[in-house]
Amino acid sequence: MKLTTLCYIEKDNKYLMLHRNKKENDLSHNMWIGVGGHFEDEETPDECLLREVKEETNLTLTNYKLRGIITFLSNEAEGEYMFLYTANEFNGELKECDEGELEWIDKKDLFKLNFWTGDEIFLKLIRDDYPLFSLKLRYDGKTLVSANLDGNELELFDILDDSGNKTGLVRERSIVHELGYMHKTVHIWAIRKKKDGFDVLLQKRSANKDSFPGYYDISSAGHIHAGDSSIDSAIRELEEELGITATKEELHFIGIHKGIEDTEFYGKPFRNHEFSKMYVYMEDIDTDKLTLQKEEVESVMWIDYEEGTKLIKEQKIKNCIFMDEWIKLKDMFTMI
Repeated sequence: MKLTTLCYIEKDNKYLMLHRNKKENDLSHNMWIGVGGHFEDEETPDECLLREVKEETNLTLTNYKLRGIITFLSNEAEGEYMFLYTANEFNGELKECDEGELEWIDKKDLFKLNFWTGDEIFLKLIRDDYPLFSLKLRYDGKTLVSANLDGNELELFDILDDSGNKTGLVRERSIVHELGYMHKTVHIWAIRKKKDGFDVLLQKRSANKDSFPGYYDISSAGHIHAGDSSIDSAIRELEEELGITATKEELHFIGIHKGIEDTEFYGKPFRNHEFSKMYVYMEDIDTDKLTLQKEEVESVMWIDYEEGTKLIKEQKIKNCIFMDEWIKLKDMFTMI
């Protein structure tokens, strides 16, 4: 495993970024990164940091901090341990760098730049003042295929264009919702027929959710992870959230819904831009026997469709249901 350092130097709410555009055979050609490089023999991480920053920028760091240790794994390159730093005090004047062009970039404009996907994750952790962390990133070529933060797997989503087609890009969940990337989800509506119509099972989201806490929502819903199918994701979500073991044959595809909602939770932007594959589940459900995933679901309730329509339209229940999708549910019911 290689040993390297990388540093993001701060000044006036900006980071010093290196646009690696001078070497055609550079693995990171045309991408933006911090400054740093490889260990020399017998160097400590701090010694490597100070030397590399001086060589690349002519700056002498006087106040710096270790923020994380990044493990890079790839099918095309040797593994790497990278010591990640930030610095906010330094001496000297910038010089031209033979690795690329150095530029001070406002922090609010960072995510407009061309990064490695994993770099977005640790830059966000730094920006949000996350404590010292360990982040493991695995790549297939230039595509991030897994990310693990402090022993916990992060969710990665395929990014779509405005028509719902895959772009080939993959992004981490929190970044998707902060920047409003279009992505894929599944919506599973549990319904039960009765003589004069049908009931719909609603879930009440946990009060600890990062979005729409305590709101009534679709019976079960979730993101489609990068590379996964919609039907397998629907089966997974039913099992995880409600403890329902469903088969593919029991899930009836009824359409695709495009939903866009830009709001804010806990003082942070939340942009939910999604293409949702809609399924109906019509098997018998005894709500007393459901196993609810308490981190996600506080409770469930059956509600008559027409009564639910009135409550949602008149905003008499706190909910995050797209009204046009709710209306489609009745239209699709007659087709099942």
